[in-house]
Amino acid sequence: MEHLSLYELNQLIGETLAVQLEPSYWVVAEIGEMRIHRSGHCYMELVEKEGDKIKAKMRATIWSYTWRNLSGWFESLTGQSLKAGMKILFNAKVQFHEVYGLSLNIQDIDAQYTLGERARRRKEIIDRLMADGVFEMNKELDLPLVPQHIAVISSETAAGFGDFMDQLRNNEQGYHFAVRLFPAIMQGERAEASIINAMHRVHEKMAFFDLLVIIRGGGASLDLDCFDSYELGSHIAQFPLPVITGIGHERDETIADMVAHTRMKTPTAVAEFVITGMQNFEMRLDDHFEVLTSALSTVTEQEATRLDQLSFRFHKGVQQLIHEQNIMLSRLWQRLSFSYEKSLNSHELALDQLGERLKNAPFLFMKNQLKTIEHLEKELEMLNPENVLRRGYSITTLGGVNINKLPEIHDGATIISVTARHKIESKVSKSEKRKDHDN
Repeated sequence: MEHLSLYELNQLIGETLAVQLEPSYWVVAEIGEMRIHRSGHCYMELVEKEGDKIKAKMRATIWSYTWRNLSGWFESLTGQSLKAGMKILFNAKVQFHEVYGLSLNIQDIDAQYTLGERARRRKEIIDRLMADGVFEMNKELDLPLVPQHIAVISSETAAGFGDFMDQLRNNEQGYHFAVRLFPAIMQGERAEASIINAMHRVHEKMAFFDLLVIIRGGGASLDLDCFDSYELGSHIAQFPLPVITGIGHERDETIADMVAHTRMKTPTAVAEFVITGMQNFEMRLDDHFEVLTSALSTVTEQEATRLDQLSFRFHKGVQQLIHEQNIMLSRLWQRLSFSYEKSLNSHELALDQLGERLKNAPFLFMKNQLKTIEHLEKELEMLNPENVLRRGYSITTLGGVNINKLPEIHDGATIISVTARHKIESKVSKSEKRKDHDN
């Protein structure tokens, strides 16, 4: 039985492929993985996906002498470097090595395809944001009149952040701004997640801020892919504070710029925008103050004139009132004087009469009192026991007590009767109580 060694089989496969295949093919694939060896060679793993499922995979190599020229040329045209996740159109030879197996040797890359693919991808993301109804949401927010409390997402060591802070601190008008930095990675594969995470931290303290600033400043434009992602664009569009971007590039707007409330080219321009907003507000205040001052001056003049008129009318009215009151007081004084004299005369007459009466009153009083005393003396005289006895009455006692005061008189008791001329001693033979004097 005829047989081949593994080496011979692999050699046969290589020879067959060399005969049967074209010298090279233009292929569309996505860079699944990519690394640059210290020797300068670029090693890739190319994939084709159907949704999230990989339906094809193959290794590829770009030799160092080709990579140096190809990578620089690609970046100069597209503004970005070749990297994992990028879809490319490339020209490659199919190679089969007895040890390393099947692989592709990339000789050229169509940068225009990548530009078109990038534009297509950007359009898909923009269309998706519009379909979600969020594309204009952040633009519809009102900018605060005086944005003094600012949340900033940037790299802490970025020159752009330093320029932004210097511009705010050294503004000629002396405005004060309260700025808080929320650090984030601003380029590379981790940038998108880092910026979104920083936005979540700003959202937690949203009540303390007037607006959100996202600044990057400087650097190669090829590091800006994170600002063209759907997730970051969606977060910016729906953020509840106005978002101002200053990513620091001159090329076409990123999706982050498009959905932000306001896009400025550089961090310094963002600072100037904020300062200008303060200046405009101050100018409006000055304008309102001038209008208010002018209106106040006009009103003051009008009110002064009206007060002069009122003062004149008041003065005339007071004079008229005083004149009328003087006349009324004069009449009242005349009436009062007449009434006073009349009342005085009447009282003088009454006093004279009262004087006469008071002059005679003691004599009349004494006369009346003497008559009363004489009358009382006569009554007392009549009540004198001697006079009573002279009129035929007698006083009878028993043991020195008036018998009328005794409750009972016993038979045989001795009583004494006194008359005006006689003292009679009698013995009681019989004593009876009168029925009409039982009490």
